[in-house]
Amino acid sequence: MTDFKDLVLENIENKDMESLKACLVSAQNMEIAYVMHELSQDEQVIVFRLLPKDSALFVFEQMDTSMQQKLLSSFTDEKAIEYIEELEPDSRVKLLDELPASVAKKLIASLSAEERATTNILMGYEPETAGRLMTTEYISLRPDMTASQALDKVREQAADKETIYNLYVTDNSKKLIGTISLRELLTAKLDAKISDIMVSHVVSVQTNTDQEKAANTIQELELIAIPVVDNEGCIVGVITVDDAMDILEEETTEDIFDQAGLAGLADVTGKESNRSEVLVYGKLLDIWKVRLPFLIITMVAGMLAAMVMDGFEETLESIVAVAFFIPLVMDMGGNVGTQSSTVFARGVVLGHIKIEKFTKHFLREIFVGFSTGMVVGVASGALAAWWTGEFLLGLAVGISLIFTMSLAACLGFLVPYLLIKLDIDQAAGSAPIITSIKDISGLFVYFTSVNLLLSHMM
Repeated sequence: MTDFKDLVLENIENKDMESLKACLVSAQNMEIAYVMHELSQDEQVIVFRLLPKDSALFVFEQMDTSMQQKLLSSFTDEKAIEYIEELEPDSRVKLLDELPASVAKKLIASLSAEERATTNILMGYEPETAGRLMTTEYISLRPDMTASQALDKVREQAADKETIYNLYVTDNSKKLIGTISLRELLTAKLDAKISDIMVSHVVSVQTNTDQEKAANTIQELELIAIPVVDNEGCIVGVITVDDAMDILEEETTEDIFDQAGLAGLADVTGKESNRSEVLVYGKLLDIWKVRLPFLIITMVAGMLAAMVMDGFEETLESIVAVAFFIPLVMDMGGNVGTQSSTVFARGVVLGHIKIEKFTKHFLREIFVGFSTGMVVGVASGALAAWWTGEFLLGLAVGISLIFTMSLAACLGFLVPYLLIKLDIDQAAGSAPIITSIKDISGLFVYFTSVNLLLSHMM
């Protein structure tokens, strides 16, 4: 793969378009799609324009919407419409959602009547719902068909459908009544009725189901695809596993950005896919708007922690070794708090943590925090006592770490839960609040323990 990329870059640098074209023609489509992600925008345009039409269409569909959008800007209107037309319906809608409204409207109007109708149906559903995420390209069968007739239909339609591994059985009104896998169909007797070999119990989601919930269902049940039905139980589309994984990845990535204090970046860019680009290349004022509020919260917490230390100035002057372990107490609490809040955010996104069963998850996390605090506290206290020669100082360090790590684990779950209940972005606000409470209380417990245990040395 690296050799192919180097060859592509070498031909571009030497402006040897004939050699580059020959190189691309002989390459595998997936190989080209992989390398495209590692090229600059100008290099992508050069490569894309030299690809044969079939390869270009394949590569274009493998790109994320941000790359597709940038490439479209280099196309003529006619060329842009051609590529938009060839996309799967769900991929087309995802791209159109990323484009300016005026551009999207123009492209939709230029589609063929059939593709325009399909696109308008999907875009008629609310954003971030199963209806908006699904594809309408699936194969449906009738219960009175034989396996032979069903196979003929699969062969006839397979090339035009996004997924054929799950086949859906419907009655005269398109109501979903069963499903059958392609493997089961291939191994069935040719004269067997579909109604006799189908599975009647079908897991499905409705068009207004949240896309995260639909994606979690696919992941938890290890499905290849899940049918989407309307209020009457009629199938209107399917969500495939690759689309579900994309949704889960986007949601997890968004929480990671938010926990880093970048919650506003989506508002600045208007699109999730452009977050990193704006952070790196955006205007300084926009970056300040995203990052400064949370840094100010952390700064205020630091000042309050400094005030706590100032209140114990005599202790620090009397026993210099006390200062050695302040970073340890603060950092270990910070690490545990980050771990716990990340576990909570990821668990909620992936559906492993149910908000309605929060108490159970919360109590378990407190136990985890306390147990890890005991291990680290005992070990750190013993090392501190050995290093300084003061057993009681080591005991103060151990007690402080046990308390701080237990509190941090508690806050890592409790703070984001309360923010969710208050309808506040938990990922954006959790870290500053956890850090503030943990630092101030941890230092207070540490200095109080030192004062109580080592009062004879002051």
